[in-house]
Amino acid sequence: MSAAPTTIRLLVCEDQALVRAGFVTIFSAQPDMEVVGEAADGRAAIRLAEELRPDVVVMDIRMPLLDGIEATRHLAGPDALDPAKILVVTTFNVDEYVYEALRAGASGFLLKDAAPDELLGAVRTVARGESLLSPVVTRTLIGRFAERLRPAGAPASPERDRLTALTPREREVFLLISEGLSNSEIATELVLSPETVKTYVSRILTKLQLRDRVQAVVLAYRAGLAPGGDRA
Repeated sequence: MSAAPTTIRLLVCEDQALVRAGFVTIFSAQPDMEVVGEAADGRAAIRLAEELRPDVVVMDIRMPLLDGIEATRHLAGPDALDPAKILVVTTFNVDEYVYEALRAGASGFLLKDAAPDELLGAVRTVARGESLLSPVVTRTLIGRFAERLRPAGAPASPERDRLTALTPREREVFLLISEGLSNSEIATELVLSPETVKTYVSRILTKLQLRDRVQAVVLAYRAGLAPGGDRA
């Protein structure tokens, strides 16, 4: 994982002017952050991201002209030559598209009612090249929408078949990743050192050909391995 840049250059994409202004105020007050652009719709988000090349794009989902999912897919999806680092900030009770945003290439997501410190920490995490997952949201939001992709009772293959490449210990770590646990939390759960967990996570992502922990969570749900469910 790469180190965060000395000054994190941010593009804030949010159609509500007051919310956008709030984000800009919070970010601009930080000595290690600089807001280089603002966008009020998805098309402007793409144009400014390609023009300004920010370190992190803070992306709303519901925006006019082009929504945040399509903007994210364009900037960070599989066809992007130089994928952007995108942090999706969403409203839990309204937004039903976060799962699709993660599939589109977002590096993580946060709820709009998160505390300022959480928001700042999320930006710094994504800027370092890491992914951000909230355990609470992972268990409730992603799980609910991922289930819609698979009819009840349908087999999880071939997603589950991919997991046969993992050793029993790697599978344990993978399942804890799918619950949104951090490396330190996994280390505590399995009585391992954080460095050992970091090695396991890197190995798992390589074996499963996953870009980051977000994709690991998506794979786990598509395989039918919901948190608290099957760990066999």
